[in-house]
Amino acid sequence: MNIVDIIAKKRDGKELETDEINYFITEYTKNRIEDYQAAALIMAIYINGMNYRETKDLTIAMANSGDILDLSELGTNVVDKHSTGGVGDKVTIILAPLIASLGIPVAKMSGRGLGFTGGTADKIEAIPGYKTGISEKEFINSVKNIGISLITQTLNLVPADKKIYALRDTIACTESIPLIASSIMSKKIASGANKIVLDVTCGFGAFMKNINDARALSKTMIEIGNLADRQTVCIITNMSEPLGFAVGNSLEIIEAIEFLKGNMPEDLKKVVLELGAYMVKLAGKGTDINKNKEKLLENIKNGKAYNKFIELVQNQGGDISYVKDVSKFEKAKIIREVKSTRKGFVEEINAEEIGKLSCDLGAGRKSKDDKIDLQVGLVLNKKIGDSVNNGDKLATIYANDIEKALETEKKLIDIYKIGKDKIKEKTIIDIIN
Repeated sequence: MNIVDIIAKKRDGKELETDEINYFITEYTKNRIEDYQAAALIMAIYINGMNYRETKDLTIAMANSGDILDLSELGTNVVDKHSTGGVGDKVTIILAPLIASLGIPVAKMSGRGLGFTGGTADKIEAIPGYKTGISEKEFINSVKNIGISLITQTLNLVPADKKIYALRDTIACTESIPLIASSIMSKKIASGANKIVLDVTCGFGAFMKNINDARALSKTMIEIGNLADRQTVCIITNMSEPLGFAVGNSLEIIEAIEFLKGNMPEDLKKVVLELGAYMVKLAGKGTDINKNKEKLLENIKNGKAYNKFIELVQNQGGDISYVKDVSKFEKAKIIREVKSTRKGFVEEINAEEIGKLSCDLGAGRKSKDDKIDLQVGLVLNKKIGDSVNNGDKLATIYANDIEKALETEKKLIDIYKIGKDKIKEKTIIDIIN
C-alpha cells in the first residue's frame, strides 16, 4: 500500500477502504507521508467527498492517532457538549456548572480561540489563578470529588487532526463537511464521552453560513456518532449576531457569572436551556425536554448553579472573590460609547465582523502564538430587532489603545445596519437527532 495509489483512487472519485484511510492517518501522524502528498489527498476529498462509512473511518482513525481518555469510572452515561464556534459564545462556562449542579458529571475539555472565534479556556483564565492545564488524574479526580472540571486540551488528543486542520487552512479546504465532521467528532470520541450534544452554529459568525449546510453537517455527525456507538444530538443555533451582549474574555466571564445569578440575555438563555435540556435527557435524568428546562431554571433561581461555579473555580486555583464581586476584574484603560446616527430598528449585526473587531482590539489571536488581552472587547447595547433613536448607545468599546478604539468605533457604526423593519431572529433553528 502507498499514498500515491490512495491519492489517485480518491482523485478519480472512488471509495477508500478502511485500511487505506488507517494507513494514511497512521503514516501522516508519524511524519512518513509528506505534507504535499497529504494536501493532494485532502484536496481530492474536498472535491469528491466521502460517504458516511469513509467519514466514520476517517473519524475513528484520527481519534485513535493519540490518547483516548477513559471516563468510564464516572458512570455509564458521560455527556459532552461541543460548539462549532461563534462570537460571544460563553455557553460552556454557564452550562458546565449548571449541568453539574443537577448531579450530572461534567468532564469538559475546551479549546483556545483563534481568529474571530473565542476560546472557552482563554475566557475562564480571565479569573486570576484559574488553572486549565492540570493532569488527566487531577481532571478525573476533580469530577469524582466535586462533579465538574473544565480544562484545556493539553493531552495528546487527536494529533492527526491538528496536522490535517493546519494543512486544510493553507490549501483552502476548510469548508468540507466530511473534513469538518471528522475533525469535530474525532475530538469528541477521544475525549471519552459516549453521549454528545452538538451546538451547530449557523450564520455570519459560524463555519456554516446557511441552514442547508448546517443540516448536512449535523446529519453527517449524527451518522458518525451512530456508527461509532456515540448517541449524538445536534441543535442548530443562530450565529448571525453575537450571542448575548459581551464579546471579549473577562467581559464574557462577567456576563456568564451574571447569567448564573439570574440575569439572562434572552438569546443566550434559549441556547443554554435547549442544549442543557438535551444533555439532561442523554444523561438519563429526564425524558421531557420542557421539564428538563424547568429543572435548569430552578437551579439558577435557587443558586445551586452559581455555587457550583464557585466550587469549580476554587477547586482549580481561581480567586473566587472575582466571582463574588465582578467589579474586581481589571478594566480596560479606554471605555468608549458608540452612539447611533440614525433612527429605526437594528436589522443586522454581522457576528463575524464583530468578532474580528474584538480580535483587532487584542481579545483574540491571529496566530497560535499571539498573546491575548483579557480586558478588551465589546459590549453590545442593542441587538437585532431593537428600536434605536438618534444618539442611542449601540455598543461600548473596551480598549487599551486609543487608535484601535477610534478605528473600532468607525467600523462598528457601519456594522450596525439600521432600517425601518423590526426583524425577529429565531435563536434555535432546528434540532436533529
